[in-house]
Amino acid sequence: MTRLHDPAWRGFASDNYAGIHPEVLEAIADANGGHQVAYGDDVYTARLQEVVRGHFGEQAEAFPVFNGTGANVTALTSALPRWGAVVAASTAHINTDEGGAPERVTGLKILTVDTPDGKLTPELIDRQAWGWGDEHRAQPLAVSITNSTELGTVYTVDEIRAITEHAHAVGMKVHLDGARIANAAAALGAPLRAFTTDAGVDLVSLGGTKNGILAGEAVVAVHPGAADGLVYLRKYTMQLASKMRFLSAQLVALYEGDLWLTSAQRANAMAARLRGALEAAIASGAIRPDALGFAHPTDANAVFARLANGAADRIRESFRFYDWDRAAGEVRWMASWDTTETDIDAFVAAITAELA
Repeated sequence: MTRLHDPAWRGFASDNYAGIHPEVLEAIADANGGHQVAYGDDVYTARLQEVVRGHFGEQAEAFPVFNGTGANVTALTSALPRWGAVVAASTAHINTDEGGAPERVTGLKILTVDTPDGKLTPELIDRQAWGWGDEHRAQPLAVSITNSTELGTVYTVDEIRAITEHAHAVGMKVHLDGARIANAAAALGAPLRAFTTDAGVDLVSLGGTKNGILAGEAVVAVHPGAADGLVYLRKYTMQLASKMRFLSAQLVALYEGDLWLTSAQRANAMAARLRGALEAAIASGAIRPDALGFAHPTDANAVFARLANGAADRIRESFRFYDWDRAAGEVRWMASWDTTETDIDAFVAAITAELA
């Protein structure tokens, strides 16, 4: 097949725009050829279990799935009965970007809480965690948090531990949407288990697609008992891959060594470079101080900026990115595992030229 795209083109709309990391692509090729038992009884999925236990503890078990929505839906289905509800930030991916799949597929109810920074706290959870025993109210039996969050912020270890202790005290499980879990770990300078297993999280959606994988995530049952029914629910939610070796091989390539971390560190560093360069341009007067602002801290690989819609549209003629809240003039700029300093400098130059 003839290549149909320009490999030099870069966008800042999503880290999903980036291609497959060469080491992951090589792992797919290495897993090919010959026969392996289908539906997960293969050597690559067996190796993935060892890798996951190395990150999350000997009690952890991984269930590879096709994508992040599938991971979240499957995890929450296993965590809740049909009458259950999950408390989540109003900006959570399960609430805003999954087409209603968590509620439609599982039958659960999402109880949302507005947050200033995309992060829940015990006090915010309590706004929805009530009404147990009330037959007229969906029963709040789980909490779902995201790290790093949809607003680019990162929960600390202590913040997550406070949430899990509070939730467990009232009989609620805790799920962590880790679509960008590597970016969170890179920002914290902490191993994965520090803000999952050791902090009391029950279920993790282990991300890969946003960090160099072709397609594939995993539900990780962190603690014994958290995996109730997952072996059946994965099929029920249409997330059981017949040729699972190829999903598992990608996750092994990403998480076996430090590829997951170095890739996330690069993405985070490039987001920091973007924001730092723009702040310097504002300070020097190269960008008008009233033309550009920032909506949230840049903890990981996302920069949330505020600028006039017309200016954003003109910059978008050269570099694609998304409006986050057009009414508020808020946009999101994402760095990826393959973003380079040259990419950032060219983007900064385009923004500066427009906002000079």
